[in-house]
Amino acid sequence: MATSRALATAPPATARRGQHPGIALTVIAATQLMVVLDITIVNIALPHIQQALKFNTTDLSWVINAYTLTFGGLLLLGGRAGDILGRRRVFVVGVLVFSLASLLGGFATSSAWLLAARALQGLGGAIASPTALALIATNFKEGPDRNRAFGVFSAVAGAGGAIGLLLGGMLTSWLSWRWVFFVNVPIGIAIALLAPLYINESERHPGRFDLTGAFTATAGMVSLVYGFIRASEHGWTDQVTLTAFSLAVVLLAAFLLNERRVPQPITPLHLFRDRNRSGAYGLMLCVAAAMFSIFFFITLFVQEILGFSPLRAGFAFLPISAAIIGAAQFAARNQLRWGPKPFLVTGSVLVLTGVAWASRIDINSSYVGGILGPTLLFGFGMGSIFVPVMLTAVSKVAPHETGAATGMLNTTQQVGGSLGLSILVTVYGTASRDEARQQAGKFLQQATPQEALRFKATGQLPQPYSSQVLVHGISSAFQLGLVFAALAVVIAALVIKVRRLPEPAAVSPSGGGA
Repeated sequence: MATSRALATAPPATARRGQHPGIALTVIAATQLMVVLDITIVNIALPHIQQALKFNTTDLSWVINAYTLTFGGLLLLGGRAGDILGRRRVFVVGVLVFSLASLLGGFATSSAWLLAARALQGLGGAIASPTALALIATNFKEGPDRNRAFGVFSAVAGAGGAIGLLLGGMLTSWLSWRWVFFVNVPIGIAIALLAPLYINESERHPGRFDLTGAFTATAGMVSLVYGFIRASEHGWTDQVTLTAFSLAVVLLAAFLLNERRVPQPITPLHLFRDRNRSGAYGLMLCVAAAMFSIFFFITLFVQEILGFSPLRAGFAFLPISAAIIGAAQFAARNQLRWGPKPFLVTGSVLVLTGVAWASRIDINSSYVGGILGPTLLFGFGMGSIFVPVMLTAVSKVAPHETGAATGMLNTTQQVGGSLGLSILVTVYGTASRDEARQQAGKFLQQATPQEALRFKATGQLPQPYSSQVLVHGISSAFQLGLVFAALAVVIAALVIKVRRLPEPAAVSPSGGGA
């Protein structure tokens, strides 16, 4: 593939810093880890949050959604802000906003307070995350140095979800659910202090903020995801569900119309004219949809079916973290030798194989026999994809649009994950309800009169009937997840056409050795 000219032609830093690239990369990667793991670190603490703040079950889901939807919806604005105001400056602001929101969330005394803090966390993450990725272009030369930096960044981003599950279990078990928020505060303060010392600032590009585009894109995606989540509980003919979908269509259409007409759009639509870049966005959308489902449903399976504690469930995800890290590092080191195409195709096939294997789990599946294998394949596949898809997405992008290009890549990951998970949850809910009726019939045929009366009063099936309902719903969700994974394989094999990276001896236009 053609290397990232956007990265290669990144303007020289305006500050005379960057003499410690290891520290700079640590600061950037720590920020991405903090932002990404916050999506899952709260999952383990949800039962404790529900009890402390009196959430009902439906509202409790918004503890996750308030973060992911705000994060994904505003990533485009965060990338644009870095281009206009300076990436390091915006990066520090995003980290501080995220840290403040974490502090407020840890002190929350009501459900509304916590949800507002989670939305503010999403805003901070949306500002910090795309600028963190773009800062790699400012601080590392094109070629092996930058590829290694991308490898570390990708490994951290990919493993953040699993690390969040483990850390969430530890903090909740040993301290309190509030510490899943408090833990971000000292890390955020340290990052904000170190960034001006070790990270180079990018050149500022005068421009305007496309607030209309940011609002319509964010509101449209929120409405679309809400429609799927609502449908999982109330059905597809529910009036609120239909209204949410209709509103999403109107808002997203308005977003596209606005982007075509404004002189400085938040998402320059011409970015999609490049076949490889559009393919990279589509590939990330599909694999993220599969990734979110793997983390969500496997976590549910190991706790509800295998009986793992929250902490043990977190440890169960360590192998997938190691697989992601190892594959990402291997892919980064060999981009110059083989180019992105083999890694994109191989990684997508591994993801498809892992999801197909996971879809075969049943009530008798064990962790080693039914969970470890699929998740390892999935981890190796995701790790193989992250680095080449990043390089493909920013290839041949003008320097002043690097933030928009990387912001779009992050957005497709978050939106793909949110949409994919909401769709799979809908399938899970429908399949579970159908299976519950069948299992209820089987149970009532064998139940004693007292057991039948108890079931009619509570509506709860005893073991193992309830476990069979859960497993059937998970397996059905994974079967639909195969569609997302198969689309990823098609895009990697047929849509993306990339050449090998240039040899290390090449010299970039900025004069640095590539």
